[in-house]
Amino acid sequence: MELNIGMNIKRLRLAKGLTQEQLAELLTISTAAVSKWEAKNTYPDITMLFPLAEIFGVTVDELLGYDEAKAKADVDKILAEYQRLYVEGRFAEGKELIVNARKKYPHDYRIMNKYMWDVAGGSAGNDSKTLLKNKDELTQLCDCILEGCTQDDLRAEAINMKAKLLHAAGDTEAALEILSKLTAWHAPIMKEQLFGKDTAEYRYWNKKNCYGLMDVMSIKLARIIRFDPTLSVTEKIERLEPMAETFAEMSKQKDLECFCIGEESIYAILAGMLTVDNAPIDDVIRISEKQFASMGRIMKLAETDDVLKEQIQSTYKSNDMVAWQLNRLLNSPHPQFAKLRENKKYFEMLNKWAR
Repeated sequence: MELNIGMNIKRLRLAKGLTQEQLAELLTISTAAVSKWEAKNTYPDITMLFPLAEIFGVTVDELLGYDEAKAKADVDKILAEYQRLYVEGRFAEGKELIVNARKKYPHDYRIMNKYMWDVAGGSAGNDSKTLLKNKDELTQLCDCILEGCTQDDLRAEAINMKAKLLHAAGDTEAALEILSKLTAWHAPIMKEQLFGKDTAEYRYWNKKNCYGLMDVMSIKLARIIRFDPTLSVTEKIERLEPMAETFAEMSKQKDLECFCIGEESIYAILAGMLTVDNAPIDDVIRISEKQFASMGRIMKLAETDDVLKEQIQSTYKSNDMVAWQLNRLLNSPHPQFAKLRENKKYFEMLNKWAR
């Protein structure tokens, strides 16, 4: 960051009607020192900044000539250019740009973050030797971000780097522990990125994240329709049911079996909607049956997929999704579930799946 303090001191001094001698007297320093500042031969000692700012009636930032809006715009421009260079594969130019930006804006957290990952060699598949070689600098950057930055995504990136350094040093358990403290959106992906892509650990987390994202994505898709105020209940059924059936068809293909997770999630949203909206009982029963069937397919897949089995156990505290759902529907004191159980056809449907 270029400092314009000498020029500003002269401008502010003249605006106050002070001579160099008078300013020097107020600061109890030599006139020569003031002259050197204004000639840009030297900078004032840091202890002079607050007295100078008080004399001129300005902030220290104004005294230094720091324009926050201008600096932010420049940083935005630098980061956009950095991104463009990396997209185009011009890595050496990108590195040079971010190194210079770090010198120009040493206290900008966004620059700090990009520089940190550039030193580390990227956000995924990091080389342990590179991380350990730069451990002191990377740790200092992480600490600086965590101590002073309030931006959640940048703080999460610093925690991610801390985890990578722990993993590189051989303490993977501690790395996974600190990542677990992050939000649900950050932690799983960052855990995956700890490991090399040729490792069993990477394959485990990649699959685990795939299943989690499948669940989240399908729920989000269903909710677009579920909470559309322009659609009637019938129209929502007409759009959500085929969506779930499409996921079911996709799950029949080899290597796409996990799409049954999305199928079940959509049926769960649809069944909940029909219960809340007091839909016709035949619709409730049909969709509930389809949800049970999709749960059965997930459980069947989990018989040969330990990652999916673990996810089911973690979510339902049981390996039997169907039993968990039946217990909920048969025993929940919620008025809407209680009302449904009074319907003979619905109650018989539940008992059929309980057998």
